[in-house]
Amino acid sequence: MKSTRLYDQREHLLLASYAMHSCDSEGRKHPEPRHPYRGPFARDRDRILHSSAFRRLSGKMQVFTGEMGIYHRTRLTHSFEVASVARTMARVLRLNEDLTEALALMHDIGHPPFGHCGEDVLCERMASAGGFSHNRFALVIVEELEQRYSEFQGLNLSHETLAGQDVRAHKSEAAVGRAPLLEVQLVDAADSIAYDAHDVDDALQMGLLTVDELSELAIVRRAMEGIRGRHGMLPIRELRQALVHELIDLQVSELLQIAVQQMQIYEGRNYQDIQHLGVRFHHGNVLQKERRELESFLFEAVYRHPRLIPVRESAAQRLNELFDILMADPSRLPLRFRVRQQRMPTEKVVGEYLAGMTDAFCDQQHCYATTTPRGPLADW
Repeated sequence: MKSTRLYDQREHLLLASYAMHSCDSEGRKHPEPRHPYRGPFARDRDRILHSSAFRRLSGKMQVFTGEMGIYHRTRLTHSFEVASVARTMARVLRLNEDLTEALALMHDIGHPPFGHCGEDVLCERMASAGGFSHNRFALVIVEELEQRYSEFQGLNLSHETLAGQDVRAHKSEAAVGRAPLLEVQLVDAADSIAYDAHDVDDALQMGLLTVDELSELAIVRRAMEGIRGRHGMLPIRELRQALVHELIDLQVSELLQIAVQQMQIYEGRNYQDIQHLGVRFHHGNVLQKERRELESFLFEAVYRHPRLIPVRESAAQRLNELFDILMADPSRLPLRFRVRQQRMPTEKVVGEYLAGMTDAFCDQQHCYATTTPRGPLADW
């Protein structure tokens, strides 16, 4: 079809030789005819965007669970922010923006309710069934649990999008040897950059941190110098917003600066060459050290903040109680999970059901399960 050829020609003109081109995709598990005016990764992006699992991210808090999280970032807003940062970098480096965006929108789709404490609970309770990883569960969602097509289970995403998420599920293995696609690497970098900067923003807004405390960190001092050099002294609200922007900008700028120089010698190579050569994007040594310092500080000062601990403990208790109820009486699982239980370990199926819930839905089902002695819980 003429429009399909034009799509391929456009990518040939705009993308670098080492980008993942749509015409090189390995296709889908269930073959489908090519779309007349959308490439395979644009279709992946749209399928993820329209999935119910993606919409549920609006009810899953990023860090601050319960009442603390109402006015702060959810997994949904974080996913959009990651997609924005990653797509900007992909455009500069002439990589495939559609694939980058699809990967970014998908990357957190497997997160359970209640942020980090929800994952900790499920990992412990599912230990005998291989534990729990939100990155692995994202693949279960898009390959099995999403029900949007009559012809097959899941979303039938392209091989490259699924493989990119699989890299996230096996990060230690992906860190050596054959490199992931460059688009996959960009999303991983964008996730880390956005996550840290926005946690700083939310923590400052809630009063868990002060600018003075943050200014003990080298990367924050560097950002503050840039802000004051351009704007002088700012009111605290404007300073907080400027700090978040500056933290993102300086990290993105350095990564791009290094990557542009790095990729000059690979012009004419294709994506497979880049993978076999083990080419990986990176920050400079100084910024890498500064980022580690920031993340270590956030872990201790924010994620373990005294105001968060009782909220997290309460959420973990409710999730554990719901897990116990369903393990004791699996007939209370929704129908499609009872069907899955016939061929899978009960703790794995219970964990999957709980992992797909939003924070509020989990609380609703906990209330129902603890006050009503029988009857299946609602499906999500």
